[in-house]
Amino acid sequence: MSALPLIELRAVTKTYGQGATALQALKGVDLTIEAGDFVAIMGPSGSGKSTAMNVLGCLDTPTSGEYLFNGVHVEALSRDQRALLRRRYLGFVFQGFNLLARTSAQENVELPLLYRGEPSKMRHVAAKKALTSVGLDGWEHHTPAELSGGQQQRVAIARALVTEPAVLLADEPTGNLDTHRSREIMHLLWQLNVAHGITVLMVTHEAEMAAYAKRIVHFVDGVVDSDTRNPHPADLTQAAPTAAEAN
Repeated sequence: MSALPLIELRAVTKTYGQGATALQALKGVDLTIEAGDFVAIMGPSGSGKSTAMNVLGCLDTPTSGEYLFNGVHVEALSRDQRALLRRRYLGFVFQGFNLLARTSAQENVELPLLYRGEPSKMRHVAAKKALTSVGLDGWEHHTPAELSGGQQQRVAIARALVTEPAVLLADEPTGNLDTHRSREIMHLLWQLNVAHGITVLMVTHEAEMAAYAKRIVHFVDGVVDSDTRNPHPADLTQAAPTAAEAN
């Protein structure tokens, strides 16, 4: 008997507003994601891709349909239960980094653990481990203003990883970066997926970045227009950027 998919959307709709002003952002989305997959979600503005990511990230709820996470019906959970699922199983990376400006990299990464009430010693150890995993060993005490854009995004990724999530949801993670830094971040996401088995869901409008994914899902007008395996993901078997290049 096959294992359950990690994530499954069944005929999911999402409508904002009522009556004549109602906007149906999702119009019956079916999507299955297996553990360990790397999925790029694409589509024009207004296609529903961001709404779908909000539903997947438990930041929003479907108007109708089913959302199953490891076989659990997420749409039936209470607000507190969804928040617990989000804290325990999901990590988020945003285009704008969302780092606290006057707070060190170490302290920024510790925040999710602070919200969970973890003791300080455990927070320090876990944050240092997460920063090391994204190539920022030795940068713990630098503030965002002292870091490059690529480094700031790696701090944001470390913050998402510190809770050891099953799924990393990345919303335009390279949108504010130049080509070199973008490739650096994509290499890191690839490493997290392949070497650590983290499922990656990434919204992007850049075909070059989507080419790194194992699978590309296109949204159009609130539905999945195409869902294809990428037979030739971008070649990431080359050496990772050196410390000097990354910094």
